[in-house]
Amino acid sequence: MNVKLALPDMETEERRSGLTFALALGGGGARGISHIQIIEALDELGIRPVAIAGSSIGAIMGAGMASGMAGRDIREFTLKTVGNRGVLLNRLWSLGPATMRDKLGGFRFGHFNLELILDAFLPPDVPEDFDDLEIPMKISTTDYYGQGEVVLEQGELRQAIAASAAIPGLFMPVRVNGRVMIDGGVFNPVPYEHLMELADVVIGVDVVGAPEGDGTHPPSRIDSLFGASQLTMQASIALKLRLNPPQIFLRPSVNRFRVLDFPKAREILEESEGAKEELKRAIDALHKAVDA
Repeated sequence: MNVKLALPDMETEERRSGLTFALALGGGGARGISHIQIIEALDELGIRPVAIAGSSIGAIMGAGMASGMAGRDIREFTLKTVGNRGVLLNRLWSLGPATMRDKLGGFRFGHFNLELILDAFLPPDVPEDFDDLEIPMKISTTDYYGQGEVVLEQGELRQAIAASAAIPGLFMPVRVNGRVMIDGGVFNPVPYEHLMELADVVIGVDVVGAPEGDGTHPPSRIDSLFGASQLTMQASIALKLRLNPPQIFLRPSVNRFRVLDFPKAREILEESEGAKEELKRAIDALHKAVDA
């Protein structure tokens, strides 16, 4: 955990009443189920973020919170859908071969249409448009040919979520405003910097994870591909933290889980339970520092 106690001046009446918070939830596939712990902790503390930013799975979980869902409701919905192997497979099966049709043209084995999949799995609380969210949200995506990050905060919400979560090699790219977009985590795994001017306290949550093992056995081809991606993203995060860290930065214990371990949702939540108390302690320390 990284805690920085450099707070901006509090000039407005709103800020004099207490600290304002913003929340950035990072990418990491199924490991992002642990974001539920963070959302529940904020609920239990009575803290409502003034803004939310999300990348990949963080955009999905963040959209649930921004839509007005409580953490416990997101937990319940997750366990009943992607956390239930039978329900997960039945919903995917019901989509049929359309999940393999590329809206950008052609057919590519292994590229699933995430827009259709999200339509089947997102809670009904998540609206179609950014304007209907209860909390303003910024969603990080990667412009594949533009070679950079694009932050979406207006227009079609579900399309933006799909673009942000379109992991290369698993899901087909999503066209947004005429541009080809892929997983936001490729360029910005934890997009907390987009919130730094919006709140007194910015909370960043990293669920990218890192390869684990005894250091002697070589990884499988698939594990090496995803592990190399994790190392690249962690290098990017490390540089950002050196240059401009958020006030609170958390890494839930999720390393042993893989990107597609959604049926292990209950295990992920059990493993990451400590993140909830860690966040509460960090926020309590910030309040004490301000009151001192």
